[in-house]
Amino acid sequence: MAFRSRSPMALVLLVALAVSAGTCSAARPEPYGGKNLNFIRSSCGATQYPNLCFSSLSAYASTIQRSPVQLAQAALSVSLTGARTTAATITKLLKGSGTGVGAREAEAMKDCLDNMGDSVEELRDSLKEMEHLKGKDLRLRINDMQTWVSSALTDENTCMEGLPPTASMKVGVRRNIRGEIVKAVQLTSNALSLINGLSGV
Repeated sequence: MAFRSRSPMALVLLVALAVSAGTCSAARPEPYGGKNLNFIRSSCGATQYPNLCFSSLSAYASTIQRSPVQLAQAALSVSLTGARTTAATITKLLKGSGTGVGAREAEAMKDCLDNMGDSVEELRDSLKEMEHLKGKDLRLRINDMQTWVSSALTDENTCMEGLPPTASMKVGVRRNIRGEIVKAVQLTSNALSLINGLSGV
C-alpha cells in the first residue's frame, strides 16, 4: 500500500498540515464570506436597524449565501429566538423574589408575557410558512407572513408599553427586561422588512 511507503517524518508533516488547515478553517467559518456577507450587509441596509440586522445574521452567511428567502428565514429564526428569550426572562422575573414587583406590577408583567407568547406563536407560524414559499400560492403565503410578523411586532410593542414605571419596579430590573424587549422588537422589525423584500422576488 502507498501509505506504508511514507516515512515517519512525512507523516508528521501531514499531521502538522492537517492541524494547520483545521485551525485556519475554524478561524474562518465562512470561507466565501466576502460575497455572502456583502449581500447580507446590503440587504440589511433596507431595514430600520441595519447594524443589528447584520450582526445577528452574519453568522449564518454560509447558509444564507445570496438568497433573499434564506435571509428572511434566518431573520425570522433569530427573531423567534429573541421573543422566546424575552418571554423566558419575564417568566423568571415573575417567579423570582426581591425584584420590586408588586401585585399590580405583576399583573402588568403577566399581560406582557401573554403578548410575548402571542408573538412567539405568530413568528413560529411564519417560520413554518417559509417552508412552502413556492408555486402559485407564493404571493398569498408572503402576505400571510407579513400579517403574522406585523402582528408579532404589535404584540411586542404592546408588551413594552405595558411595563410598570420605574417608581413601581427596581430600576435595574426594569432596564434589563426593557432592553430585551427592545431587542426583540428590533429583530422582528428587521425580519418584517426582509420579508417585505420577498414581494419582488
